[in-house]
Amino acid sequence: MKTLSNYRALSLLGAAGCAAGLLMAIFYFQKHLGLEPCPMCIFQRVAMLSTGIIFLIAAIHGPKRGGRWVYTALVVLASGIGAFIAGRHTWLQGLPEDQRPACGPTLNYLMDMLPLREVVETVLRGDGNCAKIDWTLFGYSIPAWTFLVFIALILWAIILPVVSRRTSSFR
Repeated sequence: MKTLSNYRALSLLGAAGCAAGLLMAIFYFQKHLGLEPCPMCIFQRVAMLSTGIIFLIAAIHGPKRGGRWVYTALVVLASGIGAFIAGRHTWLQGLPEDQRPACGPTLNYLMDMLPLREVVETVLRGDGNCAKIDWTLFGYSIPAWTFLVFIALILWAIILPVVSRRTSSFR
């Protein structure tokens, strides 16, 4: 029986981390606590799902040398987009009450009424629903924690080819 290479196992761990984050968002925050995701939260979930899929494909493919850096670049891109959205979301939550944008329509409504480009622009501007803080841990909101997770995923993707190259050269 062939065992997973170190790179494959570490990529699979990255995918599992993304899956854990999504499961927590859906089953704990949304289902258990009853917190409905705002449009920015949904975009962050899409970025997390994209990152996890890239990690999973990397684990299945198990590329050598330069191919590993291609997957790293894709993870950095997907997680970077997620970090940008989570950072913007955290910034909106930190605005004074009188500077927060008004509440807007749901994402489903926006998707039905506007072209995709305008939907993305509208969501990234944020609305009052996105500025509301429903839950904190150690004083940080869900988007702030999500931002940190995306940064950790970026760092994981960058060190993964380096670590796996070093350990595979000792075999």
